[in-house]
Amino acid sequence: MGMSTNWRSSVSAAILVASMAGAGVADASVVIGGTRVVYPEKEREVTVKLTNEGDRPSLVHAWIDDGRANALPDDSKVPFMLTPPLFRLDPKKGQSLRLIYTQEPLAQDKETLYWLNVLDVPPQAADDPDAPNLLQLAFRSRIKLFFRPAALQGEADESAEKVIWNFAPKAGGGYTLQAKNPTPYHVTFTKLTVKSGGTTWTNDTGGMVKPGGTEQFDVGHVPSPPSGPFEVDYTFLNDYGGGVDGKFAPKSAH
Repeated sequence: MGMSTNWRSSVSAAILVASMAGAGVADASVVIGGTRVVYPEKEREVTVKLTNEGDRPSLVHAWIDDGRANALPDDSKVPFMLTPPLFRLDPKKGQSLRLIYTQEPLAQDKETLYWLNVLDVPPQAADDPDAPNLLQLAFRSRIKLFFRPAALQGEADESAEKVIWNFAPKAGGGYTLQAKNPTPYHVTFTKLTVKSGGTTWTNDTGGMVKPGGTEQFDVGHVPSPPSGPFEVDYTFLNDYGGGVDGKFAPKSAH
């Protein structure tokens, strides 16, 4: 789709503004149909639906990055082709993005994480005499894209229950809850509650644990690890972005 040099310059500037401002999906008219994308290796392509829920048309710029949130689209070298990357989306209309894996070699023993970006650039009002002097805000939505090799062992929806929890020393004193993920899948938790005896600790922000990785979660003031058994009640996100509850209950503290 051809675009003038001025349009391309405007879009590039909007990307920088949206990145620095941290603009998010809450104010965007263009909405992504999901909170994450899973790309199974054997699929020829994966589609993602966008919808303009606003009352005005938007110029949409879509691209994939490798984890560098502030990198411009042309600076992100990823093993995917995305089409269309730049288009107009009229109000109350939809558009499907096609993601195609270009077969560059990727790790076969674990998922690889990329990010799908959608930049929503609203038009200036042609009948507004002050339009040239107004700052046009662009809204950027950025969601996780998981490339999933076909040979991975186990099931993604069973990965959270295999995470091992214990307590680890925290910088500055005290202890923090630590998660070790022995699976080849990324596991994202949204809420954690630890119970031991009559004491309860919580974490409502959550976070993601990489395949084979370790992550620490602040659950408040823990002067010493539990001396007896403890439980971890958690909520994790499945492939569709839905919350699923689970429980970890070791026989004794680690």
